[in-house]
Amino acid sequence: MRKSEFYYELPAAAIAQTPATPRTASRLLALDPPRALRDLVFADLGALLRRGDLLVFNDTRVIPARLFGVKQSGGRIELLIERVLDSERALAQVRASKSPRPGQRVQLEGGVGAQVVARHGEFYELRFESDATVLDILDRIGHVPLPPYIARADDAADKTRYQTVYARRPGAVAAPTAGLHFDEALMQRLAGQGVEHAFLTLHVGAGTFQPLRVDDIAAHRMHPEYVEVNARVCEQLNRTRAAGGRVVAVGTTVVRALETAARGGAPAPFAGETDIFITPGYRFQIVDALVTNFHLPESTLLMLVCAFGGREPVLAAYHHALRQNYRFYSYGDAMFIVRNSSG
Repeated sequence: MRKSEFYYELPAAAIAQTPATPRTASRLLALDPPRALRDLVFADLGALLRRGDLLVFNDTRVIPARLFGVKQSGGRIELLIERVLDSERALAQVRASKSPRPGQRVQLEGGVGAQVVARHGEFYELRFESDATVLDILDRIGHVPLPPYIARADDAADKTRYQTVYARRPGAVAAPTAGLHFDEALMQRLAGQGVEHAFLTLHVGAGTFQPLRVDDIAAHRMHPEYVEVNARVCEQLNRTRAAGGRVVAVGTTVVRALETAARGGAPAPFAGETDIFITPGYRFQIVDALVTNFHLPESTLLMLVCAFGGREPVLAAYHHALRQNYRFYSYGDAMFIVRNSSG
């Protein structure tokens, strides 16, 4: 397939720059073939779920991964941490007028220095010169890594709103945005109606925003991301399926994590990296329904959603959302999609 098959035109005004308040006030578009599209609000999610369904969440926590500073030459530099390697080192994307070379130092805000150790493709390995750990440095001087299509600087509110209420394991540089619509009250209401919860971890990397640079999507390679699906989650999945309940993934990251854990046909504990790329024609092993935001044209995330809900139904739903003035992308509205067995 060609990436152009996943193109749609989106006016800039449709891109959400701030989140809805409260979280559950976001709109929710339900796609459940062959039923007609339904325009709801996120607080209505319980009406789409059944007793015995299992909601699976990604409990990764966004780190303040954007750093600003200057090179030895005096030129400005911006770093976006891709992954923390250990207490001293991290991989980062670099934005500067001229790329730094291994051995060069950068001076960051707060008086923190870092040295470029090596280059690995489009990422740079950095060693921070501080007694503090990388995570402590980021907590002190880092900025919330808002996506590039949010055309403003981060502010104090983003520290909590660009974070799910259940985030607990630091490591992501982008939020699993489908989870941003949940608050504690909604989760308690869903539990009260017999909907179960499970938590796994996928640390979202900066590669999630990288455009496809090939027209033939089969030639694209995903950036690897760390995933952990433990034995308890696998037990919950098996129990749910045995009882006739549905596995409902909250976000595309959860889909990728679950399908990675089920590559053998049944869910099994998994801890390691995944580069799974899900496109139309993929045969899903685990996930029955999906909660997700609206995604960029020609993006790997949109391709996954089209694989799940069917390319034509999903793109038709996107055009409906545009006509109905839904808000798009990370701080935007959401969809609930039941898996389309016909693809």
